[in-house]
Amino acid sequence: MLNSIKKIVSNYTGLLIRMDDISEYMNWEMMDKCESLFEKYSIKPLLGVIPINRDPELLKFPKNDKFWEQINKWKNKGWEITMHGCNHLYTQTSDKKDIFNYGGNSEFYGLDYSIQLKKIKTGLEEFKKKKIIVRSFFAPNHVYDKNTIKALKHSEIKIVIDGYGLFPYYKNEILFVPQLFYREIFLPFGIQSTQIHLNEWDNSKFKRFEIFIQKNYKKIVNLDYIISIANPNMFQSFTNYSVEKILKTLRVFRRYS
Repeated sequence: MLNSIKKIVSNYTGLLIRMDDISEYMNWEMMDKCESLFEKYSIKPLLGVIPINRDPELLKFPKNDKFWEQINKWKNKGWEITMHGCNHLYTQTSDKKDIFNYGGNSEFYGLDYSIQLKKIKTGLEEFKKKKIIVRSFFAPNHVYDKNTIKALKHSEIKIVIDGYGLFPYYKNEILFVPQLFYREIFLPFGIQSTQIHLNEWDNSKFKRFEIFIQKNYKKIVNLDYIISIANPNMFQSFTNYSVEKILKTLRVFRRYS
């Protein structure tokens, strides 16, 4: 009995390495170091690629003219290529009335469904030109709405790397992989994703990440594994529901504090 429980806990404990703001313009020095680290420990991260980067804050970084060639190399290694918005331009703002009560600037929130659908299809077309099939998505700054989900479903994207909870869950025919923390944190049970912004890193932050990987690499999982075990039972559903309600309440409370 005890061994069975340990096996179940082990199967549903892991961390997906999610890397944000991957584009031609980024901190390539840190990316090169991460690639060597991932190779050493046979890790297949998930790369949040901005297909048509127009964010002036990101355009400050060095450009790699062979970016899409590099993306295809990573894809061929088994790394997951994910759509991270379309152009990463913030034209909208949510007063914590978005799906996760997150609040803040957004590329998608509040836009008509037709506009959001066009943005997502435009981004997907850019991937298609580069011969890359994308099956997952996460929005810049976590801020989006029901029209975003509707547009994703009509674009054949059924996985979102974002959300509250300790376990992956299905909602509105979308598989959500929770993302809870701003840095790499490994919980004793559950499966979530990290949120890594290489453009904010220096050598000290990479060193911290390297030590984290050395200690926890055996429990790093990829998206295929998550899809294979994503069938929440009653305990997981209740846990996710509780975490979502608590965090949403805290976010709403902070709006008025």
